[in-house]
Amino acid sequence: MFNKIADIFKIPQLRSKVLFTLAIIVAYRIGAAVPIPGINADAVRSLFEANSNGLLGFLDMFSGGALNRMSVFSMGIMPYINASIIMSLMQGAHVIPYLDRLAKEGEQGRKKLTQITRYGTLILGAIQSFGLTMAIMRMPTPSGMPIVLDPTMSWMVMTVFTLVTGTVLIMWLGEQVTERGIGNGISLIIFAGIVERLPSACLGVIKLIQMEELSLLLAIVLLALVLVVLTLVVWVETAQRRIPINYAKRMVGRRMYGGQTSFLPIKVDQSGVIAVIFAVSILSAPLTIAQFAPDWTVWGIPVSKTITDWFNRSSWVYNLVYAGLVIFFCYFYNSISFNPKDLAENMKKSGGFVPGIRPGEPTAVYIQKVLERVTLGGALFVACIAVLPDYLRTMMSAPFFFGGTSLLIVVGVSLDTIGQIESHLIMRHYEGFMKEGRIKGRWFNIK
Repeated sequence: MFNKIADIFKIPQLRSKVLFTLAIIVAYRIGAAVPIPGINADAVRSLFEANSNGLLGFLDMFSGGALNRMSVFSMGIMPYINASIIMSLMQGAHVIPYLDRLAKEGEQGRKKLTQITRYGTLILGAIQSFGLTMAIMRMPTPSGMPIVLDPTMSWMVMTVFTLVTGTVLIMWLGEQVTERGIGNGISLIIFAGIVERLPSACLGVIKLIQMEELSLLLAIVLLALVLVVLTLVVWVETAQRRIPINYAKRMVGRRMYGGQTSFLPIKVDQSGVIAVIFAVSILSAPLTIAQFAPDWTVWGIPVSKTITDWFNRSSWVYNLVYAGLVIFFCYFYNSISFNPKDLAENMKKSGGFVPGIRPGEPTAVYIQKVLERVTLGGALFVACIAVLPDYLRTMMSAPFFFGGTSLLIVVGVSLDTIGQIESHLIMRHYEGFMKEGRIKGRWFNIK
C-alpha cells in the first residue's frame, strides 16, 4: 500500500491531479467556514444543538457542516443535484425531444446538456436560497435569541445573492475536479463534508461512554456492527455478475481471428452512491417545506405538523419512502446508463454471443433479465443499509455518522477514486513497459 502511495507522487501527471483535487477540497472547506454577515453565531449553535439528530442535522451533513455555521456554502451542492435529477428524469421519460437529440449528439450534445443543468442549478439555487433566507429570519431558537441581527431588505437581498454564488462556486469546484483532478468532483465534495464530521462523531461516542449514557459493551457492539456493515458495503460495491461471451472464429485474409472468451461484467450496485444522493435530495424537499414554512395550512390541516409526523426519520413512513426511492433510482440509473439492445447489437456485429443464447434480440432479452435480477439484489441491500442509521440512533444512541447513508457515500466515493488512481498507475506501468520494449528492440536491431 505504501509503495502505491509513493508511486502516486512519482508520476508527474498523477501527482498534479491528486494535488489539484486536494487543493480544491481545501478551498471548499475554507468556504464552508466563512459565515454570512449579520448572523448570530450563538443562536445558530443553540438551534443545531437542539436539532442535531433532526432534519437540520441531516441537511447539515450534506452541506459539509456549512449549514450549522450559516456560511456562504450553506446551500451545499443540493441545487445542482436537484437540477441533475430533473434533467435525468426528463431524458429518461423522453419528455422533451430536444434533450433526446442533444443526448445523441456526442460531446457537443453533452456540453449543451451540462450548460442547461447549470442554468437549472442557478434557478433552483435562487429559489432555495430565498426560502432559506426567509426561514432563518423567522425561525425560533431554543435560546430565544434571533438568528439574524438586523433583518433588513438589503440584508435579505445580499444573503440570497451570497448563497446562490456559493452554490455556483461549489458546482464549479466540482466540475474542475472532474475535469482536471481525480474522481467525481461533486461526490468528493459531499465525501469531504461527511469525513469532516468523523472526529467529532468519535469524540461524541467517547463522551457518551464517559457520561455513562452509552455502555462500553454497547459501544463495542456498535463498533463491531459498523465494521460488519462496512465489509458488506465494500463487498457489494465491488461484486459483479459476469456473463460469459464467446467470439466465433473467422478468417480475414490469411489470418484467423476470434475464438476467444471474455466476460460482460454487471455490477451488483451499478449506480453506486448516485441512487442514495438522489433519494436524499428528493426526500429532503417535503421536510424542508415543513421546517421553513411552519404556518402553512391546507383545508385547515397544518402542513408542517402533518409532514413532520409522517416523515419523521424514525417513522416507518419515512423509512419506507426512503427505501422505495433508493430502489427506484437504482433501476432508473441502470435504465439510462445500460442499454442491452445496443450492447447485443454490437456483440452481434463483432461476432460475439452468449453460450446457449441466440445473437440479437434474444441476447438483449437475456442481458435485460440478468440486469433486473442483479439490480434487485443490489437495490434491496442499498435500501436496507440506507435506513440503518435511524435504528442505530434510536436503539444505541449512535451518532448519525455511523449510519448507512454516509457509509455508502464514503465507501462508494473512496472505491471510485482509488479505482481511478489504480487505472493511472496501471497505464503508467504499461506505457513504461512498452517504452522499455521499444528501446530494447531498437538496440537489438542496431546490434
